[in-house]
Amino acid sequence: MDPLIILALLAMGCFGGFAAGLLGVGGGMILVPFMTMILTARGVPDELVVHMAIATSLGTIMFTSLSSVRAHHKHGAVVWRIVKLLAPGILIGSTVGPWIGKQMNTATLSMFFGVFVAFSATQMLVNKKPAAARDLPKAPGMFAAGGVIGVLAGLVGAGGGFVSVPFMTWCGVRIHNAVATSAALGFPIALAGTLANIVYGWGEPGLPDYSLGFIYVPALLIIVAASVVMAPVGARTAHRMPVKQLQRVFAVILYSLAAYMFYKAAT
Repeated sequence: MDPLIILALLAMGCFGGFAAGLLGVGGGMILVPFMTMILTARGVPDELVVHMAIATSLGTIMFTSLSSVRAHHKHGAVVWRIVKLLAPGILIGSTVGPWIGKQMNTATLSMFFGVFVAFSATQMLVNKKPAAARDLPKAPGMFAAGGVIGVLAGLVGAGGGFVSVPFMTWCGVRIHNAVATSAALGFPIALAGTLANIVYGWGEPGLPDYSLGFIYVPALLIIVAASVVMAPVGARTAHRMPVKQLQRVFAVILYSLAAYMFYKAAT
């Protein structure tokens, strides 16, 4: 692999891990646009670049979520009862999301992802949390909610917190517990979505060397190595700096990345 690409992937992993630790955001919002740029520069066919970027991003979450869950669990913040109720639907939804993504062409998938990132940036900029309006639904409702979370997360290569945290907060779960529980849900989302992307991408013509289905393994390993190191640094920084101001800066970065994905959809 070109040394410049290796450096770019290390930088992506550092930035994504730091942002995840600092602001509690999923890496997919950052990794997918940059992975799209790198795979495009590497000569991967246009019809595959966004699919591979999303799949590889989802693969990184499978590893990085474990350290996050461990930290939250030590503080007793994860509500495991909610994890058990949402996980079955999430596992199914996270296999359906990549399948839906495979049916989309690059332009459609890029446009969908750009809308997702722009929405997440606006949510971060406004920083408005939904008021508790009801209790958690019964098991069938939780299964359905898990399915929706899994489909959306698997489709855009994210950990699902952009949906699961507002859902739990709306159902009366304290925001601290909702964030921690969402981190625990990231692993089943990433596990099912990664396996699905391996199966759906297996034998696809035009994949670069060292690909496992839609997963680009060299990028996965480099990004994980860097992000796991930087996430704790971001978490420590969050206690020393004005996070609300940093959220505004980060939201502007996300708008820029959304604009790139819209450009990718148009070209």
